[in-house]
Amino acid sequence: MTTPRDLLLVTTDLPADRPVEQGDLSLALAGAELVDLVEAEALSLDGDRIVPGLQPDLGDRLLNEAASSLIRQAPYESVEDWLWRRGRGLASGYRAVLEAEGEITRQRHRWLPLRTDRTDRTASAASPARRHAAERWTSREPVLACLAAAVRIHDEPETDLVDMGIADDAVETILATVNEAVTELESVRQRRRIEDAAFDNIWRGQ
Repeated sequence: MTTPRDLLLVTTDLPADRPVEQGDLSLALAGAELVDLVEAEALSLDGDRIVPGLQPDLGDRLLNEAASSLIRQAPYESVEDWLWRRGRGLASGYRAVLEAEGEITRQRHRWLPLRTDRTDRTASAASPARRHAAERWTSREPVLACLAAAVRIHDEPETDLVDMGIADDAVETILATVNEAVTELESVRQRRRIEDAAFDNIWRGQ
């Protein structure tokens, strides 16, 4: 299993009243890919620049896809730029693959079969992959815990990477950049909500 898969499986087991923003999750999944690629020596960081390394078969279709999409010409790509480029729609892509593999299942309310846009939910299937993700989650494995904090799964997000046991500088840079990108995305949402509310008020005042 990979860190992105574990993160997605953890989010599918959350209560319905604690949804994760899909944009936030996509950014975190893109960051999780970078962490796994660092550990596989498929890349290293020069400051905040992603320097491609080996291209081994990583044993995972999506992680191989991530490795093959690294920019291999100097000055290379920054971690932030990777998150926004690779992260676009990534949560949907991972979910589709895990559904096709039977790792997560789609649940429908029988009494509202036509309202699938509102009643469908996904849940992780009972499998070794789910158990692996659950073990990492319950043990508060530092990388997974940091990514979960970034997408606000924790009631009180933990963002001190040193206290959470992140010792690798490259991994620390990636996780910190994920947190910053998610914060930026939330700021964009807030501005849009304010603008939409102001527009509605103008129309009501006509």
